[in-house]
Amino acid sequence: MHPNPIYHTADAAKNLAYARARAFGTLSVATPEGPLVSHVPFLLSDDGTTAELHLVRSNPIARALKAPLNAILAISGPDSYISPDWYGMENQVPTWNYVAVHLKGKLTLQPQEGMRDLLDRQSAAYEERLLPKTPWTMDKVDPEAVDKLLRMIVPCKLSITGVDGTWKFSQNKPETARLGAADGAGAAGFGAEVALLAQMMRDA
Repeated sequence: MHPNPIYHTADAAKNLAYARARAFGTLSVATPEGPLVSHVPFLLSDDGTTAELHLVRSNPIARALKAPLNAILAISGPDSYISPDWYGMENQVPTWNYVAVHLKGKLTLQPQEGMRDLLDRQSAAYEERLLPKTPWTMDKVDPEAVDKLLRMIVPCKLSITGVDGTWKFSQNKPETARLGAADGAGAAGFGAEVALLAQMMRDA
């Protein structure tokens, strides 16, 4: 994450709300053999103290979880290259603007008997976003197939001890330069996510 404090003004509530809305991140742990990384959907508790997720049993992180591990769950938001031409200022250099939230904590395996409940809660949370579509439920799957699935995955919990976010929107530039960069990024045609970043830059 960028160390400049000007990009770290979002409070924990804003960072947690963003992480909860994205619900997908990059899980990273350190082991004696080196770092391990996995990309996971997750459920963030209402109070922001825990993130629940599951891993395939053969995942190297799951195999390494014989004891709790220090972990970071990194949630990425929209990002884009920023051309110095867009600032309308001389002697500028290129940069990259982005949103990223890091949840730090201790990752632990959870009792296997809780795996079905976690899957039900995860699918219910994500299906709710698709309303008015009739929500999909695990009851639509053959019980034997469900049992097979439950043997292949393990529930995990990240007990969150630290929350930080980088919201890098060219706040270190004059307002006219920041808005010029937002317009440039928005007009560059990089896609809907960059259009969202451009709007966030205008609102910073």
